[in-house]
Amino acid sequence: MMPETEKMITHRERAYALLKADADKILRLIEVQIKNLTMPQCPLYEEVLDTQMFGLSREIDFAVRLQLITEHEGKEILGNLERQLNILHEAAQNTI
Repeated sequence: MMPETEKMITHRERAYALLKADADKILRLIEVQIKNLTMPQCPLYEEVLDTQMFGLSREIDFAVRLQLITEHEGKEILGNLERQLNILHEAAQNTI
């Protein structure tokens, strides 16, 4: 049987990994959309991005409230994703 502290660490690690995976899915979704479907100026692109980012931020807030991750870790996940999305957006703008 696992001690409580080990369980908590396992839950924290898993929560962080799941949130990071969700952020990676958003990045891949936007990459596909930029490359194949629509340009960043398209309202559909903006709607998908806003919806996905809002959903991820709610997941992160929930994990923080459960004390599965810290507020800093949540901000780090969102900040990294935003930086990667900005790079994608700039690259798409440069190919227009």
